Amino acid sequence: MQESRRERKKRLTRQRIVAAAMKLFNEQGYEQTTVAQIAVAADVDPKTFFNYFRSKDEVVLADTEHIFDLMLGTLAERRPQEGPGELLARMVQEYATRRRPAVPRKEPEELSAATRLVLTTPALQAKGLYLLMDLQRRIAGELMKAFPGRLDPITAAAMTGSLIGAIQQASLASVELGRSQDELWEAARHGLGIALHGLLSVPDTGAP
Repeated sequence: MQESRRERKKRLTRQRIVAAAMKLFNEQGYEQTTVAQIAVAADVDPKTFFNYFRSKDEVVLADTEHIFDLMLGTLAERRPQEGPGELLARMVQEYATRRRPAVPRKEPEELSAATRLVLTTPALQAKGLYLLMDLQRRIAGELMKAFPGRLDPITAAAMTGSLIGAIQQASLASVELGRSQDELWEAARHGLGIALHGLLSVPDTGAP
């Protein structure tokens, strides 16, 4: 469906706020940056900022709830004969297919700056950890709903943790190595493969 003029304007305003905020966070620090400063840099009224974000941390961790909805929606639509592992894999693959074209292009420097900001800011570290734990809890819960009587809570939690942990750490390593956005998606796909096929399936690269 084609984007309306109003939707396009809102999307561009949101992107402008995020870009202005990230620039200020990296230049003067997250804690030292105010919403008023972000609004001025983005050329919007402070009230407009709060139409898009409830707080500064939401700017950095933008679209989290939308991401959650995309992933959890797949779990609610289990296909016949689909096993738990297959359903989790499809959840990630369908998310990537729908999400990847919508993510604005970023250079490796931008990806690294955003990651560094989250990893070095206590408030964002705490928020990011909370969101990650919440996502895993919700995925495990939906997985049990999809397979009533077939999965116990510990197994569902272990499967979810293996999947999300592998993808997160592979993606983080890609960013820290200064890889491109396309390589970041490929790293996430590689993490998915390791989670699905197990540690013993990973070949020895010969590295010391």
